[in-house]
Amino acid sequence: MALHRTSPDAAGGGAPEPAAPAPPAEFRAALDALAAVRPRREVVVETIPAPQRLAPWSHAIGARVEEPGPDGEDVEVASGRFIVLFDPAGHEAWAGTTRCVGYVSAETDEHLVDDAMFSEVAWSWLTDALDGSGAEHHSVGGTVTRTASTRFGSIAAPEHTVDVEIRASWTAVGTDLDRHLGAWLTVLGNAAGLPPEGVRLLGQDGRPS
Repeated sequence: MALHRTSPDAAGGGAPEPAAPAPPAEFRAALDALAAVRPRREVVVETIPAPQRLAPWSHAIGARVEEPGPDGEDVEVASGRFIVLFDPAGHEAWAGTTRCVGYVSAETDEHLVDDAMFSEVAWSWLTDALDGSGAEHHSVGGTVTRTASTRFGSIAAPEHTVDVEIRASWTAVGTDLDRHLGAWLTVLGNAAGLPPEGVRLLGQDGRPS
């Protein structure tokens, strides 16, 4: 949580930069709501550096989904970022004061790259999650990108992979950003192929994996 302003004298050894003002109450309430989110056990979240020039106040969260690998080490299967931009004066392009920006990247089933409906399905993950969580919002937009890769030579990786990227932004109404972050983590879980929360898949031995 930081106000991204730089003093002209800070880099030149001049007068010390004055203390940054306290965050607006609305932004503090939004951050308190974010801090209350408890992700599912497969998802790791952490605070990451936020963009410095997009809004007077900003906050960013990184998230990743890990699964046990064949050698016992955890393997990252999906990752994402959730960014909150806040301008207490309001922003004309946002039609509000708070803009949420989300990004997800995940490896997916290679057969889906040729599915014409996949992009629509992936986008519905977001819209359904926002609606289902009760996250009041408007002005939502974004893109879904599918990329197929074939590796050659000595690169140590699967020969064929397909990745999906979802980029989106929307204007949040109110300070209950826990609902918005929860919706975005649902999108991350869907992209990673996780089962619905509370459902555990059975392994080959019939035991929960």
